[in-house]
Amino acid sequence: MKTKMTAEEYNEYVKQKSPKSPVLPDCIKAFIIGGLICCLGEAFVKCYGAMGLDKESASTATAITMVFLGALFTGLNLYPKLAKIAGAGTIVPITGFANSVVSPAIESKPEGLVLGVGAKIFSIAGPVILFGIFASMVAGLVYFLVPSLI
Repeated sequence: MKTKMTAEEYNEYVKQKSPKSPVLPDCIKAFIIGGLICCLGEAFVKCYGAMGLDKESASTATAITMVFLGALFTGLNLYPKLAKIAGAGTIVPITGFANSVVSPAIESKPEGLVLGVGAKIFSIAGPVILFGIFASMVAGLVYFLVPSLI
């Protein structure tokens, strides 16, 4: 009996055992559900605008609302269920960012608040947040120290 497989044999074995993915229906579901999430965001922009906020403030309030809703629905285990149906349609909108921050925190809750939630909450989105904050601090420092450059 042969115990080791070559890379080609392994790839062929995986190909045989892996279920076939219905690419077109998956793309359609991702497009529709991702589009609906974005339409919800646009509805918030319009509602905040109707409340008297200017376009920039309405967009900021919408981003905050969408991140909150993404985190809330992840905590209620609704976002992962939607993601199973929509696939990438739930990753691309801003709610996917909230999901990527909250999911590791929920999974590591049994390890405690500090070593679990605190250490893992930014494991996926952390580099984006870290480098975004760092870049904005450097830009702000340059602007403060050398205002004539800008």
